[in-house]
Parts: sequence; C-alpha cells; structure tokens
Amino acid sequence: MKDCKFLNKGMLAVAALLGYVGVVTIFHRKYTNWGATDAELEQPLPGDALMDHPASNHAVTIQAPVEAVWPWLVQIGQDRAGFYSYSFLENLVKADIHNADSIVPEWQHLKAGDTIRLGSKKIYGDKTLLPVAELEENHFIVLKGWGTFVLQAINKGTMRFIIRTHGRVEGSLSRLLHFLLFDPIHFVMERKMLLGIKRRAERAYHKRQPGQP
Repeated sequence: MKDCKFLNKGMLAVAALLGYVGVVTIFHRKYTNWGATDAELEQPLPGDALMDHPASNHAVTIQAPVEAVWPWLVQIGQDRAGFYSYSFLENLVKADIHNADSIVPEWQHLKAGDTIRLGSKKIYGDKTLLPVAELEENHFIVLKGWGTFVLQAINKGTMRFIIRTHGRVEGSLSRLLHFLLFDPIHFVMERKMLLGIKRRAERAYHKRQPGQP
C-alpha cells in the first residue's frame, strides 16, 4: 500500500513537471515579449551589443510625458527607491528592498560608470552591483548585467516604456535553467516593475494637472 502511494505521488510529480514544461514552452515567446509591439521587437536599442542571444522585451504605455516618468526610473536600486515590483518576493531572498512612492531629489543623479545595487550589501556584499554602461537623461539607461530601459515619447502626454533584457548565458544547462526558471520569474517581476512605475508616474502627473481632482 505504501509503495502504491509513493508511486502515485511520483507519477503526480512527473505529470506536474511535464505540465509545467509544456506551459512554459507554449507561452515562452508570449511572456518574454509581453507588451512589446512587432516594431519594438525589431528596433535597435542602446546596449544591444551586450546581448548574445534573443532577449526578452517587455513594454507598457504610460499616460504621462517622458519627463514625468524619468525621475521614477532613474532612482531605482536596492538602497534607493527599490524596483517597484513584488518586494515581498525579493525579500524572501533577503534582498532588503523597499519600494518608494515618491520622487527623492538625492536619488535623481545617475551617470554612466555609476552602479545600481540589486540586493542587500549586508547579505551579498558588492556581488549585486550592476554598472551603468550608458545613460541619456529622459531617454535610456543601459544597465550591464540586466538590460536597457528606454522611454519613448508617442505624443506630449503619452509614452512607451520598454525594457530589453540582455542575454549572456554560457552552456546548455544554464540556458535550460533560464528557459524553465529564470525567464518566467523574470517576467513576473519585470512586468510588476513596469506597472509599478506606470501607476506611480500617472498618479503623480495627473494629480498636478489643472482640472484633475
């Protein structure tokens, strides 16, 4: 009887694993390119030279001008405004991230050569520091080890926020792990980041406009 129960549990585990692999395989292209248009997938972006295999492209439309969104983007960092994502998940790995709901003047200064910290210095030391490879104010940040964050104006009050993740994964096993684990997790966290910046920027911008409540 015990052997039968063990066998049944094993079969359920295998079925669950195969189901997960199937879902990831079917929807991989969809979630790795969530929100991005065909034109955005094809367009060259700063930092593309850092990419050696197909990257993820996530994007969202924000009802605010670029100048109203940039201050939220430029202050990202573990020891700054956080990443506007699921901090409770980030803190499960002791990243010690706290998302800001306001623009902080002292966090508005960032330039190429600076670094952005992803996790707690106390826990991880400087292993989570990523260098800013390129930066153009109100336009883009290229963060080596992550990707390119681009703000593109559509008109005076609307813009697109695009994140193109750079892929540099060595070895077939690492690529498989990225495909099965990293890519889905990255999508969940980065989508929340895009929506987190969108919500904050739109709320702050429209609150300042005449005629708005």
